[in-house]
Amino acid sequence: MAQTCDYCGKNRHKAHKVSHSNIKTRKWQQPNLQSIRAVVDGKVQRVTACTRCIRSGKVVKAA
Repeated sequence: MAQTCDYCGKNRHKAHKVSHSNIKTRKWQQPNLQSIRAVVDGKVQRVTACTRCIRSGKVVKAA
């Protein structure tokens, strides 16, 4: 699954994990993506959407 929301384009981004001795190593922070059935252009499709888009009503869920 691609790590990108189909509606807002939210994707993963870089961050640093900081240890007790202040050594910084790279890590990736993943968005909370869900695979859901949604109505797109009048057809039911399986899309990947972030939870913010689902909650805000940008995604019309299929019955």
